[in-house]
Amino acid sequence: MNGVVSGGGGGSVFVHLPTLTFSISFASCVAADIISTVEFNSSGELLATGDKGGRVVVFQREQEVNKSQPQRRGEYNVYSTFQSHEPEFDYLKSLEIEEKINKIRWLPQQNAAYFLLSTNDKTVKLWKISERDKRPEGYNLKDEDGRIRDPSTITSLRVPVLQPMDLMVEATARRVFSNAHTYHINSISVNSDLQTFISTDDLRVNLWNLEITDRSFNIVDIKPSNMEELTEVITSAEFHPQQCHTFAYSSSKGSIRLCDMRQAALCDKHCKYFEEPEDPSTRSFFSEIISSISDVKFSHSGRYLMTRDYLTVKVWDLLMENKPLETYQVHDYLRGKLCSLYENDCIFDKFECVWNGSDSVIMTGSYNNFFRMFDRNTKRDVTLEASRENSKPRAILKPRKVCVGGKRRKDEISVDSLDFSKKILHTTWHPHENIIAVAATNNLYIFQDKVN
Repeated sequence: MNGVVSGGGGGSVFVHLPTLTFSISFASCVAADIISTVEFNSSGELLATGDKGGRVVVFQREQEVNKSQPQRRGEYNVYSTFQSHEPEFDYLKSLEIEEKINKIRWLPQQNAAYFLLSTNDKTVKLWKISERDKRPEGYNLKDEDGRIRDPSTITSLRVPVLQPMDLMVEATARRVFSNAHTYHINSISVNSDLQTFISTDDLRVNLWNLEITDRSFNIVDIKPSNMEELTEVITSAEFHPQQCHTFAYSSSKGSIRLCDMRQAALCDKHCKYFEEPEDPSTRSFFSEIISSISDVKFSHSGRYLMTRDYLTVKVWDLLMENKPLETYQVHDYLRGKLCSLYENDCIFDKFECVWNGSDSVIMTGSYNNFFRMFDRNTKRDVTLEASRENSKPRAILKPRKVCVGGKRRKDEISVDSLDFSKKILHTTWHPHENIIAVAATNNLYIFQDKVN
């Protein structure tokens, strides 16, 4: 996974969809380096990425030193790197548990240290990231090398002192939440009460207390008594940003259930059910596959839900269950290629979606290293490309267009020329500024408003 990424400040260009600049370094790609999740913390000062090799890399935003160079303010440099998960083997089930990081979620900062949750298929870990710039010296029972001294040689009592040292960033596993999921964990979400979080697999949602690792409470269980009767699985779940008793989970059938933990200990009965009726005229062999929701996100205001299925992004009003408030076509030009996408398994790709800080613009990924942005106010949209070939550090990104048929213009790319091995599945948006992070295979891109 590559290292330095940078940006800057300025402008409100995202209001009418972006002019972006970026800077990045690259590394050769091996499977373990492929980025599998990316997430800003609540202040936007830190950005964490997880990869298929079980590593977590945390980037820190450079502090503003020279006010005459505001563009330097947006640069993110490597702050800490640590191995979060190792490959394991379940001997009872003869099953390999890979180390790939499925999700990272930051906890709001309470003191000088930072805390984040990371998960692979089976185990969630709570990590503490802290700085140390002093070391104790002058122990009585230990010498300077740390060896225990002979008590008979101690003739005087010393008061230990703290001496300055080079800054060290330490990552420590503070909690390990394991043995609670039979199936693969697909999402985790921290509650607004800052005391609990949920972990979700294909059939169950478990509620954990951050202080208790040896037990969790099963709050959703859709596993049928006979597995042959299984018709849908849970694909994602998230807590409401303000209401600590409310969470939502999405399913492979294209529905979203809103649950209230005040109603019952087991939330198998939802309080709201969001689903768009299917148009019989458009039904095909692929309808059920492409309607599966790969990501669900509450807006920062808590008023809306955003969902991503294979071809569209939908925005739902929590007060209107029968149809989405807004529907945005991400790559409708692929509708005629579903057969080949099914054969190469791309139709099962799980794209994420993300809100900007004001909930006015939404972003999601596509193929050919394209990512899409939709302005909810102006209804304008743009396709941008994150690639090494056509971009230089601080270059302005040019909108891309896909030609479906007929004569192709000079600046367009044919739908038949799209590279489906290059895909942007994971994106995140700075909580307060127009800075975005996009993961493309083993490359991390950070884009920002153009600095004037």
